[in-house]
Amino acid sequence: MKYSEYSVVVIGSGAAGLYAALKISQQIKLPEGLLLITKAELGESNSRYAQGGIVGVIHQNPDDKVSLHVEDTLKAGAGLSEEKTTEYISAASDEVLNDLINNGVPFDRDTQGNLTFTLEAAHSMKRILHSGGDATGKGITDALSAAVRKDENIHVMENSMAVELLINSEKVCKGAIVYNELTNEHEVVYTSALILATGGVGQVYKYTTNPDGATGDGIALAYEAGATIQDMEFIQFHPTALAISPDSKNRFLISEAVRGEGAKLINKNGEEFMSRYSDKRELAPRDVVTRAIYSQMNIDHTPNVFLNASIIDQTKLLKRFPTISGRCKENGIDITQKPIPVAPAAHYTMGGIKAGVDGKTSIKGLYAIGETASTGLHGANRLASNSLLECVVCAYELADYLSFSNLEIPKKIDEGIKKMIDVYSHSLSGKEYDYNELKSRLKDIMWNNVGIIRTEEGLKTAQKEVEKLQKDFKRRRKCLNQGEYEYRNMLTVASLIIKGALERKESRGAHCRSDYKQTDSLARHSELCRVG
Repeated sequence: MKYSEYSVVVIGSGAAGLYAALKISQQIKLPEGLLLITKAELGESNSRYAQGGIVGVIHQNPDDKVSLHVEDTLKAGAGLSEEKTTEYISAASDEVLNDLINNGVPFDRDTQGNLTFTLEAAHSMKRILHSGGDATGKGITDALSAAVRKDENIHVMENSMAVELLINSEKVCKGAIVYNELTNEHEVVYTSALILATGGVGQVYKYTTNPDGATGDGIALAYEAGATIQDMEFIQFHPTALAISPDSKNRFLISEAVRGEGAKLINKNGEEFMSRYSDKRELAPRDVVTRAIYSQMNIDHTPNVFLNASIIDQTKLLKRFPTISGRCKENGIDITQKPIPVAPAAHYTMGGIKAGVDGKTSIKGLYAIGETASTGLHGANRLASNSLLECVVCAYELADYLSFSNLEIPKKIDEGIKKMIDVYSHSLSGKEYDYNELKSRLKDIMWNNVGIIRTEEGLKTAQKEVEKLQKDFKRRRKCLNQGEYEYRNMLTVASLIIKGALERKESRGAHCRSDYKQTDSLARHSELCRVG
């Protein structure tokens, strides 16, 4: 097997991974260089498809304050957002966002050259920066990808995924086994700092706004390595995803910013209904809007409701949302004239690898940032546009932390690691699994039993069925291809979500139990850790 050494290895090329790689290269002398590994092409990630924007409590918006943003985040988080973490990330946004601008991120501006801000649900004021109207994630990842490509200290490995973390006898992470899809080969990557920035888990559900690569790889790897995993039961279902037909599984996101600009949710008869569910109507927190839509769909016996954006000024609508209007037009919908069919879809995980704002996990040498991490910012329900902010602030803080760390790579390889590597040196026998069919079965189980509304009976049914899938899938470590590795990781993540949902016998934020409708007086995080 091929063997290589790097001072730092970053896995994932969304906003968190790209920015971490760039800032580490800019701030630290790396004798062995930095390797950025991405499962697809550079920049392909959940971040790329983020539309609405990124929170910015910055000096260019003098009416806003950190205290106001913190208050909004804590309210949305349903009692589980960590106040100190929230304050830290909010206060850091001014420095970090201005650094993004200096690194080429093109946030939208008015005719006078001033940054423009918009409003999103559960925010008390306009504080959302955006790029390309409704293509903020693309604007950020394109700019950072270009900067990474130009950086001679950063080596990029595309179409590759980490498949096992190398943990030595002292419980320190020393690198990873990496599978290259194009060559169908495994190789060993050794490092003193391994950063997981692998994104979310949306693909474990039948309907999702996430791209195909969002299979929870980093969370599964960290769990199998013994890291502490936190709050996996909190899966955010975005209320408004384009629902052309029940067959459209990967649903295109219709940004919350559309409602922030004045669009209204209506039922099959054209009647507005949100006032029956919240006095904040369309601008209620995401979990509230999602359950309202879900309830209305059940009342009307329809697969979707509609979002009426035609009431927004036509010129403003098309300028602000060119991506959304373009995608809808491809599907025969003129959003200036017709309402958009929408339904909820799995969107974001508030849980993940337990980590600090500097990315440190429970395993020395292993760091996690972005959606794959759980810092305590989002609590039980993420506030809109806080995700991209968390990505870049934590990447920035991690780079700062590593600048004071010893990144020398020990030359002696631990005997335990040698045994781990040996597993991947031998060929596999047996036929290739039909992983697409297996993934589809898992997605159905999760959507039907571990979705927007949960019950003890449904969760136990899901647990039993996922355990059977795990038993039938004989690959515990080495697999034949990327699809099998993804399915292996999806099974691990699904089981963590189910276990967390079973143990949380209350309804809080995005976790709704119809058999435990109350919210406990004591807010607590859940933790899961693999034993043995």
